[in-house]
Amino acid sequence: MNGFLYGLLSSASFGLIPLFTLPAMHQGMNFESILLYRFLFAALALAAILLLNGQSFRIRLQEIPSLLLLAVLYLMSAVFLFWGYKLMPSGVATTLHFMYPVFTTLIMMIIFHEKRSIWRFAAIALAVTGVYFLSSGDGSGAVTLIGIFIVLISALGYALYLVTVSQLKVLQMKGLKLTFYVFIFGSFMLFMGIAPTSGVQAIPNWDVAGHLLMLALIPTVVSNLALVRAVKSIGSTLTSVLGAMEPVTAVCVGIFIFGEAVTTGIGLGIGLIIAAVTVIILKR
Repeated sequence: MNGFLYGLLSSASFGLIPLFTLPAMHQGMNFESILLYRFLFAALALAAILLLNGQSFRIRLQEIPSLLLLAVLYLMSAVFLFWGYKLMPSGVATTLHFMYPVFTTLIMMIIFHEKRSIWRFAAIALAVTGVYFLSSGDGSGAVTLIGIFIVLISALGYALYLVTVSQLKVLQMKGLKLTFYVFIFGSFMLFMGIAPTSGVQAIPNWDVAGHLLMLALIPTVVSNLALVRAVKSIGSTLTSVLGAMEPVTAVCVGIFIFGEAVTTGIGLGIGLIIAAVTVIILKR
């Protein structure tokens, strides 16, 4: 039972990203600065956990290029997801991001020649149909093709991140330590990218500071910690299936907190994508 609860906690907490991101955006912060603070605060929290567990921060020189590559892919996923929040309802954006298992399956079949099956092709067709229904929008023009394309890049980035983690043999470190360095290197690259252009925005008030801190802790640190516990207890497959709570949570936040509209087409699209991802996970 604890494993299921940890799995639900991991996916539901990740689905709360819009709850803490959108209020900061509404108070004038751009998504690049929000993401930088998220990475920095999360890295500090993970560093404290690693210290409490007595883990070493030492890494080998040959591991640095792999960690930099992972940071680039994770950063690509996060930047395009946050950009998507500016262009469409947060529930729709999070659901599209949840298509990363579909992209993971396609990458494994095309590049690594993983076994093909009728179930996987059917699931991919379901996911594509779901994207089609989402593209119908809510009648107000809030869901656009460019927005869908940007968030699908986010899903592709996270799929590439997961595939790269599984294929890199040089990395022997534990998950939380790996995530810590991904956030540290990601923060550095993000800072180098925005400092010469728009610059890093100062946190305007305590309300925004609270949202940024919660963004770093709940959908990032808590989600990762619960994920590790869930995988140890019930395995990766069931934990992945419970990940369907991620878009469900985000959709509920969008509807009940931010008043986002959900038409029949959007609801059907969300349902088809969740069904497609569940089929792919179960058949893996």
